[in-house]
Amino acid sequence: MEKIMETFGSKVFNDEVMKDRLSKKTYLALHQTIKDGKTLNNKIAKEVANAMKEWAIENGATHFTHWFHPLSGATAEKHESFVSTAGGGKIRLEFSPSNLVRGEADASSFPSGGLRDTFEARGYTAWDPTSYAFIKDNILCIPTIFCSYSGEALDHKTPLLRSMEALNTQAMRILKLFGRKDIHHVKATAGAEQEYYLVDKKYFDQREDLIFTGRTLFGAMPPKGQEMDDHYYGSIKTRVACFMKDLNEELWKVGIQAKTEHNEVAPSQHELANNFLTINVSVDQNNLTMEIMKKIAKKHGLECLLHEKPFLGVNGSGKHNNWSLKTDTGLNLLEPGETPEENAQFLLFLTAIIKAVDEYQDLLRISISSAGNDHRLGASEAPPAIVSIFLGDELEEILESIQNSTDYHNKGKTTIQIGVHTIPSFPKDNTDRNRTSPFAFTGNKFEFRMPGASASIATPNTILNTVVAQSLKEFADELENAKDFNESMQKLLKKTLKKHSRIIFNGNGYDASWIKEAKKRGLSNYASTPEALSHYLDPKNVEVFVKNQVLTESECHSRYEIYLEKYYKTIHIEVLTMFDMLKKDILPATSSFIEELSETLVHLHTLKIDTKGTYEEKTLKELLSLEKKVSKEMEEMEKEMLSYKEKDVLKLSYFYRDEMIPKMISIREKVDRMEVLCDRNVWPMPSYKELLFGVN
Repeated sequence: MEKIMETFGSKVFNDEVMKDRLSKKTYLALHQTIKDGKTLNNKIAKEVANAMKEWAIENGATHFTHWFHPLSGATAEKHESFVSTAGGGKIRLEFSPSNLVRGEADASSFPSGGLRDTFEARGYTAWDPTSYAFIKDNILCIPTIFCSYSGEALDHKTPLLRSMEALNTQAMRILKLFGRKDIHHVKATAGAEQEYYLVDKKYFDQREDLIFTGRTLFGAMPPKGQEMDDHYYGSIKTRVACFMKDLNEELWKVGIQAKTEHNEVAPSQHELANNFLTINVSVDQNNLTMEIMKKIAKKHGLECLLHEKPFLGVNGSGKHNNWSLKTDTGLNLLEPGETPEENAQFLLFLTAIIKAVDEYQDLLRISISSAGNDHRLGASEAPPAIVSIFLGDELEEILESIQNSTDYHNKGKTTIQIGVHTIPSFPKDNTDRNRTSPFAFTGNKFEFRMPGASASIATPNTILNTVVAQSLKEFADELENAKDFNESMQKLLKKTLKKHSRIIFNGNGYDASWIKEAKKRGLSNYASTPEALSHYLDPKNVEVFVKNQVLTESECHSRYEIYLEKYYKTIHIEVLTMFDMLKKDILPATSSFIEELSETLVHLHTLKIDTKGTYEEKTLKELLSLEKKVSKEMEEMEKEMLSYKEKDVLKLSYFYRDEMIPKMISIREKVDRMEVLCDRNVWPMPSYKELLFGVN
């Protein structure tokens, strides 16, 4: 335990380090700057930069970088050494205030969705002082935003920070109505539960599909999968435990509070959860966690798979995003209180969230859309594509009582009249957990279960912050002008719940009857990314971003283009990988086995042995038929893809969804059957047996 205390945060320029290395005046001024969101004056920036440089060099850093999150989906960094010319063949170590506060990056090769032409290369990075700098691989990493020369956001962090400010502004208006003069700031918090697979690297390296796409495009299920539920929470294998130990130590060094780890349901699947933090810090730490996971896995001869559905037939991997609202006084606004007034406040925020999720259910679905996540949503391990809210029976009964102006009967059978000053108290853990719900209230937070394992949680949290800010704004606009606040609030709660309670569903999201019920309620059901993204530019969606100053109209259009382009390009790469594997590995291997069977049958015939109905005869016949069908379907698919010349990103996305994916599924079914029929010594790549059960 003492070692953990020494290790934790040792590679982070955190508050403790700043307090120790900065003058008291500069330390307080920096905190005030961060709190007010103002630019650092040059004197403060100079002292901070110098202290950061000295600390970094003492801890082994030789370079620095502005670490940011471009719309390509990965983190980005350009390393620059501290070395500067001092004259006379000498050098000095330099890190100026401008090096800290602002950097310049080539923005031409990052996705911009038409915001800029390729020749317009200049982009800027700017320090986000609310997220601590850290050292990774002897590089001082400074968390930053990334924007174009003309100021458009080219990253995930800029809109996230804007959404946090919008949410704070509107939440403070509501709290002011309740007379909360002690509260000065509201921040959204998040904690990510990261699921992942570990496979032996020697098997990974032999799978072209895993290398290029992150998922297996072919693979027959072994005799045993996850049906025994024996892996979930099971004893962790020694090799995996060693990986987890090293991972924790590396995460702790950079200040990431890795909290829980365990085996997940599928073989070779695991989960890591971090503690709750302010959202922009949580986003930074989750992105860093994914990067470190992959690096540490390689040290143990493993490969970490973060794709949402790396294996067909077993669970995919998600990233549950636990979202809440917390004040600077430590109050959780989504936690029921001890007094009627506190519960009135809680119910007003809760109702605002219900309204936001209902009105912008399409945006929440869009926020987690990707080609990978489409394979996972609606399967047995993930919520359906229909957005709904789970509240639990007791909380739903309270809301129904408000909505219908009826008495609420608590578990003690005491009848309580619902009114602003007599809203009942109820247990803080007043809900069960519903693993089929996309957006579940779990006592003092909402668990957004739809995000995929590989994605940044920046986008879902940006959208969640924005739409809740809009609901709070509308509530504040109405209540600030009320003659009687309590009476007006009660009417507002009732009116809002009547209109938006359709989004509340406590039942089984996997039940087929829910699809019919959701349609009857008027809820959207976008089963694929193109369906969801086709609504991204709906006027109400663009308006909510623009009104809350989270995205400009042009930034909305750019993201629409980028997300759709990423979708169809992902599938395009999968198709090309499938063709390559078929032509160079699978069909040649199958042909060899067919030849072997044929030779065996010829030999048996020379011995005048009846081969009718034998293993050789039946296997040869089926393999020949499958090989012929696969070859034909591949040729037709290739011809169709090469001849399709559409340039519109939405039409291209629908083409790959409607034409390519069904053909990929058809070919895979036949190839997986071919794998079952072929001698395992002939099959040209590691099977699911090696991949799922090969880590000892």
